[in-house]
Amino acid sequence: MDEQPELDENSPILAIAVAAELSGMHPQTLRQYDRLGLVVPARTQGGSRRYSLRHVAQLREVARMSADGIGLPAIARILELEDRVRELHGRVRDLEERVRTELERRPGARIFAAGATGSVVTLRHGTRARRATELVVWRPRPLVEQQRDSGESDDDERD
Repeated sequence: MDEQPELDENSPILAIAVAAELSGMHPQTLRQYDRLGLVVPARTQGGSRRYSLRHVAQLREVARMSADGIGLPAIARILELEDRVRELHGRVRDLEERVRTELERRPGARIFAAGATGSVVTLRHGTRARRATELVVWRPRPLVEQQRDSGESDDDERD
């Protein structure tokens, strides 16, 4: 049997009638929210609206906030900020992965020394520089040690 691909929550696959049914709203409400920029679906080449599962979740959230008395302009701003947070989380994940990949690519390459000719030599963790020909000029210290020496705490760093 063919294996079904995993459904992406951002795939625009739902017609307006289906999205309205899943969100518990009238299709005309979805059109109004589209015009206001609250929940903007993708469009087919013919111009039909296509909603994703994420859009349906947003529509439900708009309905909840509206029922709580939050005005549409405020809801629009909240949704905009939520999208920005989601984007920034993705960027942080990407950057963390790049750092992790770089560290795996260069394990232990954190201590440097000057070679006999003046060149920079990278030493692996646990390797000592030959005193007759090399001098260690920099080695990172653990954050805890740096804070202890400078009198800082974790709370000081966040300020």
